[in-house]
Amino acid sequence: MIFFATSALHMTDIIEEEARQAGASDIHAVSGGVEFNADLRAAYRFCLYSRTSTRLLLGLWQDDDIQSADELYEASMALPWEEWVNPDVTFSITHTVKNCPYLRNSKFGAIRLKDAIVDRCREKFDGNRPEVDIEESDIIFHLHIEEDRVSWFVDFSGRSLHRRGYRDEQTEAVMSEYVASALIYRSEWYKAMVRQERSPVLIDPFCGSGTIVIEAALWAADRAPGLVKARNFAFLFLPIHDQDLYEEVVQAARDREEAAKGRHIAIYGWDHDPQAIAIAKRAAEEAGVDDLIDFRVKEFRQINEDDVPLEAGYIITDPPYGIRLEGNLIDLYRTMSEVWQRYYGGWHITVMSGNPELLEYIDMKSDRTNTLNSGGIACQVAHYRVFTEEQRALLTLRAEEARAVRLAQPLGEEAQTLYNRLAKNLEALKPEMERQGVTNYRIYDRDLGQYNASIDLYEGRWAVLSEYEAPESVSEQFVEVHREEMVDVTERATGVDRERIFVKVRRRQKGADQYEKLANSDRFFIINENEARYLVNFTDYLDTGIFLDHRPVRALIATLCEGKRFLNLFCYTGTATVQAAKGGAISTVSVDTSSTYLNWAEQNMRLNGYGGMNHFYYQSDVLDFLYQTYERYDVIFCDPPTFSNGTGRDHFDVGRDHAQLIRKCMDHLDWHGTLIFSTNYRRFNLDDWVSERYHVEEISEQTIGDDFKASGNIHSAFLITHRQVVKVAAPKRAKVVRRVSED
Repeated sequence: MIFFATSALHMTDIIEEEARQAGASDIHAVSGGVEFNADLRAAYRFCLYSRTSTRLLLGLWQDDDIQSADELYEASMALPWEEWVNPDVTFSITHTVKNCPYLRNSKFGAIRLKDAIVDRCREKFDGNRPEVDIEESDIIFHLHIEEDRVSWFVDFSGRSLHRRGYRDEQTEAVMSEYVASALIYRSEWYKAMVRQERSPVLIDPFCGSGTIVIEAALWAADRAPGLVKARNFAFLFLPIHDQDLYEEVVQAARDREEAAKGRHIAIYGWDHDPQAIAIAKRAAEEAGVDDLIDFRVKEFRQINEDDVPLEAGYIITDPPYGIRLEGNLIDLYRTMSEVWQRYYGGWHITVMSGNPELLEYIDMKSDRTNTLNSGGIACQVAHYRVFTEEQRALLTLRAEEARAVRLAQPLGEEAQTLYNRLAKNLEALKPEMERQGVTNYRIYDRDLGQYNASIDLYEGRWAVLSEYEAPESVSEQFVEVHREEMVDVTERATGVDRERIFVKVRRRQKGADQYEKLANSDRFFIINENEARYLVNFTDYLDTGIFLDHRPVRALIATLCEGKRFLNLFCYTGTATVQAAKGGAISTVSVDTSSTYLNWAEQNMRLNGYGGMNHFYYQSDVLDFLYQTYERYDVIFCDPPTFSNGTGRDHFDVGRDHAQLIRKCMDHLDWHGTLIFSTNYRRFNLDDWVSERYHVEEISEQTIGDDFKASGNIHSAFLITHRQVVKVAAPKRAKVVRRVSED
């Protein structure tokens, strides 16, 4: 049997491991989760032991060529639903629809499936039919449609596999059980528990309603989370259910729990709020682990050495954070750093934060980072090892000595020339950027031929050095020497520490190359622009997540969008969409072929407080989207790549194909709307046809910031509107009044 375990973002590898431990085979990650083969025994184990999956579906059938809603109905009618439901059984349907050209309303697919099930059962049961019960159905079917592929599932676990049932009440900022389990799985505490086959000391100093420590206690006690509270799994009502086999699997789980009772478990949950601790205690009692956790009301800022267990251990925590930085939060994170370094030498610490910028105020270098999604917010997880005072002093001394030796070395003649140029650029740019409120800007762009690179400064804290690939005739040794000189000069000129200078090598891009990952750090930072905040990543991709040269274009978009419908094509990470929302757009639509960047775009929107039903994200080829939809927009932003591979069509070349793209954009533009068309193709020439058909205003010069003036034609930008036809009425003839003679 083929099963599909649903997964939140960044958790599929954990669920793959859970499937392996359950006894599944042919395990692989797919869009939205993990697919695997399993018999009933393995499926029962997975439901009992999975800590991170939200739902387990059993695959029934699949069809790779459904072209219409009618074909969906016909294919569904041909399936033996009578094997699963009858007139005495109620059912309901859930659904997911992605990039389906024939379903404008995803619910319509579920309705067609419901009709097929009912009609099929009428045929098989002499006109009788099963009833639909959305709230309390006996069986739940799931319909998944992606383009032309349709998959039918039956819900095996039930819709809330991740809910253990121990929490009836919660604090204001609550963490889901599956997120807490994923956080624990990423931590050094879990690795040590597996390695040592015992439970090391664990503390959560900001435990809130206790989710992290309760989940850790369940893990330490080897208690199956599916058995925490009596629950009705969906499979109990399926015709394939084997009660004897299920009881055998349950007994094996009870035996494992009994065998672990001899473990010494030391888990502490602290919080400054007495009400939170009371809630956490009640939840732990419901989970049956209250005897394994030491809950205490404790203000973190008042911790001293008497509060530290004698045995070095582990901290896993999700401290408070806010969308916007505030002084008290910054102070808290600085205090965490001070307390841990003062009292917790030798400990391992895992911290999750929904505001990655706050982690920068923890004055420790993380060993590694991960990303988890909690409540729709992309959270960064940082793992630290706290050195003892002696270790820290030695490491600090070595780092300072190495930096002093490095900076004391005289620069070569060419490197000195580069330093002089960089210093001159900064002297001219920095005051102007500060006056404009710009904190992310370019400070060097191939000014000197021998240093073929660009250098961007972010928030005065990070620098990105993008080196353009040298010809094959240039030796690698020569390239390495110049690269090292550029890093050295950047550190000296900007004051940015060498460890915060990121080097990328730019090669000629083709197709979707810009989407390919270079690394897997999943480490994001927050930058500011025009009163908005954006997530950037300096290591994993060729680009950081924001195109700095488009800063004026984004500011223009903010001024145009009040009360308007906004469409962002080739949206990348949605930075323009954020500005449209900030400018007062009543709705936004963001389109891109990459699910990675669409997720990033949605996270950028949420980071700025823009969520809800008026903001839409479509994973689609842009031309396909324009040809297959009919909506109109007041403002459209279209910034296509210079070249890209198409699916089922010729490659896109902006120089050759932009007129067709603009024409389709204009088909969706309201009669009084504005299309902002932009391209970074340096040899771009707008097709005469466009200027003849529409009103075109080139705004390239106005949309290039001071930091890019020396870069030449970094991009071209145009405002394109429909030509307004003015009807001139013909002059009216003077009315002639004839008098009728009395004669």
